[in-house]
Amino acid sequence: MVTAETAVVLPVLLLLTMVAVGAVAVAQFRVRCSDAAMLAARAIARGDEPAAGRLAERAAGRSVRLTSSVDGPDTVVTARLNVQPVGWLPAFTLRESATVATEPATSAVRGG
Repeated sequence: MVTAETAVVLPVLLLLTMVAVGAVAVAQFRVRCSDAAMLAARAIARGDEPAAGRLAERAAGRSVRLTSSVDGPDTVVTARLNVQPVGWLPAFTLRESATVATEPATSAVRGG
């Protein structure tokens, strides 16, 4: 009797474990994407746009797509990161944004 119940429960426990591992991986990628957006936003806000992509990729650990805009006194950067946390799950794109104050010297150069 116990053997049959165990045979039914073990696949469920394995599936739950795999889902938990996937959730932890997604959380880790979200933190990396958020860090990439923040580092890129800081670099762009101080006028160092060439370094923004390099810093973002280093923080994300992989290729990341960045878009930036200046919204009044703020610089807004959005980072997009393609991830596949577990091999059996489909790939998807994470999107995180960061907003920082634009440096005064940078806004003067941009005409702001």
